[in-house]
Amino acid sequence: MEDAGERSNYCENTSDCEEDRGSDNDFETSKLGTKEYWEEMYQKELETFKDIGDVGEIWFGEESMSRVLGWMQTAKIPENAAILDIGTGNGAFLVELAKHGFKNLTGVDYSPASVELARNVLQTECLSDITVKEVDFLNCNRELKEFDVCIDKGTFDAISLNPNNSKEAKKLYVQALRDALKENGFFSITSCNWTKEQLLQRFNEGFEFVQELPTPRFQFGGKTGNSVTALIFKRVH
Repeated sequence: MEDAGERSNYCENTSDCEEDRGSDNDFETSKLGTKEYWEEMYQKELETFKDIGDVGEIWFGEESMSRVLGWMQTAKIPENAAILDIGTGNGAFLVELAKHGFKNLTGVDYSPASVELARNVLQTECLSDITVKEVDFLNCNRELKEFDVCIDKGTFDAISLNPNNSKEAKKLYVQALRDALKENGFFSITSCNWTKEQLLQRFNEGFEFVQELPTPRFQFGGKTGNSVTALIFKRVH
């Protein structure tokens, strides 16, 4: 499968330069925001993994994982911290977290094929002590709670494209995130659809901005922008 690099293939609604992206308005709806799309995609990746052992695409590329792992090291996140990977996909980030010594890991996804794929990948890596669950993050009824760190690489982007009331879905996401995190817990988000300013606006209630992680910048037509935004927040009252 083609490498996503620093942009996932569902970033179709972003403009070329950061300053051209407007306020926190809804994007046009897209099949990329539907459960059916992701189930079909992960079913194909699952079949490919069983056939040839290819784990599939790493959203935003390996650099996106290294970026967050670097922050975790600098922030001295303890190895026993409870970490939640929201929209775990093929579980690739769970594997990297485990390789870096983190021991209390959970991945969730609403796609059954994704969960089966992630479990197969983890089994291949002999990582049997990582929890992967089929959970709709927007409707988990506080099943997910007491996490020290929550990580999102593209899930909020996909939710933003949901044809079925994306405004409500985004509100549900923020509430579910507040419920999942401990007070003073951290939230790491990587997005290609939202700018720093838009994410600060979206997560301005119950969260405190900590820092922006550096991402590649580009120039086009005399303008400079980022193709990816990566931010860290802290859960507060």
